[in-house]
Amino acid sequence: MTTTTPTTTVSGKQGSAPTPAAAPPPAEPKGRRFAALKERLYWGASDILAVTWRNLIAYTRIPEAMVFSSIQPIMFVLLFRYVFGGAVSTPGFRYVDFLMPGIFVQTVCFGAVTTGIGLADDLGKGLIERFRSLPMARCAVLAGRTTADMCRNLFVVLLMTVVGVAVGFRSSTGFFSFMAGVLLLLAFAYALSWGFAVIGMAARNAETAQAMAFPLLFPLTFASSAFVQVESMPGWLQVFARHQPVTIVIDACRNLMVGGPGSPLAAIAWTIGMLAVCIPLAVRKYRRAG
Repeated sequence: MTTTTPTTTVSGKQGSAPTPAAAPPPAEPKGRRFAALKERLYWGASDILAVTWRNLIAYTRIPEAMVFSSIQPIMFVLLFRYVFGGAVSTPGFRYVDFLMPGIFVQTVCFGAVTTGIGLADDLGKGLIERFRSLPMARCAVLAGRTTADMCRNLFVVLLMTVVGVAVGFRSSTGFFSFMAGVLLLLAFAYALSWGFAVIGMAARNAETAQAMAFPLLFPLTFASSAFVQVESMPGWLQVFARHQPVTIVIDACRNLMVGGPGSPLAAIAWTIGMLAVCIPLAVRKYRRAG
């Protein structure tokens, strides 16, 4: 016969022996967490660069696309400089100096549309599904595409600068101020590319993406201060033209490139705001695509 000896707890009452609490897991050292974060950032940047390079190579394999995307802005310069320039009054500016900052912004805005068209084309071909199955950063496909399009926009802006100088454009604010204007319009185009990335991920094919993008872009570029001064527009249109982002960016670039009114800080605020809104929306669309 076996007897059981009761145990006594700290309070003096008899009962079962208390089970000791499990020890908490050891905290991960801060150095190890920092190293893991650094590694994730490294591989994320590597993924973005790989996708960017993939898109840049695609441009070189279809040189016709680069040629024709460059011809269109050149035609706009020649058209407005020599056909409409004599009929447009721009007090305080030679018309070619007034025109070129607007042409720059219009060109990069239309260039940003290719982000949505390219993503919609990749989505329709099933390439997005292949990317999503790979162990890569979620934002790499979108960031790589927008970065490649920004590089293409830089090339087009440099080409347009040469064309502008050939038709009489001169910057009166100095080299560094002019380059600040170029950086500002490229940053705005980059933010706009993320907006069109949202459209591209929702469109599912390139034709639909193009049909969705241009009705949004045309009023912003042509009902702006790109080609004429806002004061020459009807009063009801001036309200829209003065406060929409394309006009604000054009005026800021014009201020940096040739002088005149314009707030670079307002343009920077619009750019940051668009990035803050469009990047999360585009990443969410990417996660749900397919």
